[in-house]
Amino acid sequence: MEETIEINYSYKFQDKLQIDFPITLCNKTLSLLHTASEEPPLWAELCFNRCNVCPLDPEKFKHCPIAVNLVPVVNAFKDFYSYETTQVIVTTRERTYSKTVPVQEGLSALTGVIMVTSGCPVMERLKPMVRFHLPFASLEESAYRMISMYLVAQLYRNRLGMSADWDISGLEAIYQDVGDVNESFARRLLAAAEKDANVNALVNLDCLAKMLPFKAENLLFEMEGYFSAVLAL
Repeated sequence: MEETIEINYSYKFQDKLQIDFPITLCNKTLSLLHTASEEPPLWAELCFNRCNVCPLDPEKFKHCPIAVNLVPVVNAFKDFYSYETTQVIVTTRERTYSKTVPVQEGLSALTGVIMVTSGCPVMERLKPMVRFHLPFASLEESAYRMISMYLVAQLYRNRLGMSADWDISGLEAIYQDVGDVNESFARRLLAAAEKDANVNALVNLDCLAKMLPFKAENLLFEMEGYFSAVLAL
């Protein structure tokens, strides 16, 4: 097994500008591997617009781990408006994805990966989805991946003799906390850039987080016929 997982995000603009963001994850833990190159700015401090659900101790953590890792992204796109168009090319070991989208949509996928792999205890609950990262996923695709991830987690809990939530009732609580992080983090980003690309990328993620728990139930109902062969056993 490879020691690391590599994901590269490349943003190409009509004026020939290209911005690249290589992401390296530990294959065992899916944690983001990075080296801080400079002192994080004020908006990255833990107590700056701190999330209501943040469990980190300010005595031990001076900075928000997500903010520290997003500083290079925020700086690179602070002068972009969310509606500007870019071709986003995402390269993984298995395949390459490409789509021409508004900057805010292209940034949402990258921001989402960084947020769940940076060490935030709230966002880490979504970390397993990164292993099979799907850029530009539809709402239905995201809901299916979320349900699958959650049920695999319950299988592990069951094997360890822990209580398991087979009816996925706990998903809504997880995404309520995720929504709180998204909203609080948007306030950080407002202080970090004059233009709106970074903030609206997070707004996109927040809208998705709010819709997913409801879409999950609808999707389970819609897809029941797909599993007729299994249900007939």
